[in-house]
Amino acid sequence: MFKYDTKSDNCKRLYIMAAKILIVEDDLAVREMLSFTLKNSGFNTLEASDSESALDLIKKHKIDLILLDWMLPGKAGIDISRALRSSSETKILPIIMLTAKSEESDKVLGLESGADDYITKPFSPKELVARIKALLRRSAPEADTEVVNYGNVTLDPMTHKIKDGDKNINLGPTEFKLLHFFMTHPERVYSRAQLLDLVWGRNIYVEERTVDVHILRLRQSFKSDSSRYIETVRGSGYRYSK
Repeated sequence: MFKYDTKSDNCKRLYIMAAKILIVEDDLAVREMLSFTLKNSGFNTLEASDSESALDLIKKHKIDLILLDWMLPGKAGIDISRALRSSSETKILPIIMLTAKSEESDKVLGLESGADDYITKPFSPKELVARIKALLRRSAPEADTEVVNYGNVTLDPMTHKIKDGDKNINLGPTEFKLLHFFMTHPERVYSRAQLLDLVWGRNIYVEERTVDVHILRLRQSFKSDSSRYIETVRGSGYRYSK
């Protein structure tokens, strides 16, 4: 992975531009289009046409983000996503799911499998690049490197390490960013729309239901009753409070 200076104002921009993206897509024409689009945007790319070759590339290379097609020969994309999330080595690897399935239930299933974002085919190349940059920004080190403590939870933005009491917590990039935001802005209620703007980023077309899925995943990551700090405020949104 790219070595960055967390004190630099440009560290996130440098992190994004140095990113290596793995494209997992069985359709050759789509794969080549994706690779061409991303290379023109300054990214480095690797390509895989099936789950077996994708997992092999992940073992051999330092991948910064995966574009993962839902329908693949052999193991399906959602199964790959679940496998990556269950491994300590790839648990925090950013994943964007690509699929022709557009029903809300399918989107939720994709997110619940561990994907950080979901984009439906056909899609705009500009939107795809914007989604990738937004997710990489969430994966990059926080500009604020100060360790945050709240209740039993300690979060270190510089090392991306989290402790719940004496237990380590592993979070994907979106859940990490969400928790960091909550811990540095406690007690205030934020609507889903506000959280999308402040955590996911403006001009990113993500449905508000996505926030609920990531909140659930964040709560489930805690190994104690610290999950109670994340409160649902009926009709308003969410609050992080003791």
